[in-house]
Amino acid sequence: MENIQKTNVETSAYNKLNFYLRQIQSKTDFIPETAIVLGSGLGNFSDKVKKVCIINYSDIEDFPISTNKMHAGRFIFGYIESKPVVLMDGRIHYYEGYSMEQVVTPIRIMKMLGAKNLILTNAAGGIDSDFKPGDLMVITDQITSFVPSPLVGPNIEELGTRFPDMTHVYASDLINKLESIGKKYNLNLRKGVYLQTTGPNYETPSEIRAYKILGANAVGMSTACEAMVAVHCGMKVCGISCITNMAAGITGQPLDDKEVVEVAANVADKLETILYNLVIEM
Repeated sequence: MENIQKTNVETSAYNKLNFYLRQIQSKTDFIPETAIVLGSGLGNFSDKVKKVCIINYSDIEDFPISTNKMHAGRFIFGYIESKPVVLMDGRIHYYEGYSMEQVVTPIRIMKMLGAKNLILTNAAGGIDSDFKPGDLMVITDQITSFVPSPLVGPNIEELGTRFPDMTHVYASDLINKLESIGKKYNLNLRKGVYLQTTGPNYETPSEIRAYKILGANAVGMSTACEAMVAVHCGMKVCGISCITNMAAGITGQPLDDKEVVEVAANVADKLETILYNLVIEM
């Protein structure tokens, strides 16, 4: 009886994903190759895309929607030159009150639509004392121990294995491409480990000191759970953090989300150059 119940839960989760998928495919038959998640203050990258179709999350029945004012909450389908892409113009956050399963639903949907690659971007707080606001950090690894795993519960066998390996979450060849693009355009890219917390509160200085001991270079409220579920379903992943502020206790200044938006806007051109060229080279 227990096995039957577990199977039903698993089937229900996959059926729900297919329910969303059918709604999207009723609006467009576009098949993306690369999926891109745009973080806080980085939505203007969508201007670089030759748009084919835009679908608001709110137009998909029962789909989680973005409540953060810095996230538009829509899928954008189109081309960067000849490369078919789908953008998440705004993501879903755990702190918005959604389950972790709901938070990663858009990632799974983009995979089911055909995307093989995933580029994650975010606004993050710098833990490394060598960082400064405005730096861009290529994510080399992540720490997810402080948020629930999106893989908890019955495994969706159609998407991936029960116990996925996380030795190489961020693809080394894509990290190398990012470094090469940075050198080509004279952009000083940092490298480091990203740690995800639940939010919405910023971290305490004591927490930041602890995270630094654990090996984190930057901290934020998203991304790592998305990367985990993307690896689970077989996508190739890379990530870039925009360091919008120094984490709590490093400068002694209070943290403000206005700074996040302002700094992200100031470095948007650099990040857009990197994303555009990365997509072309994938």
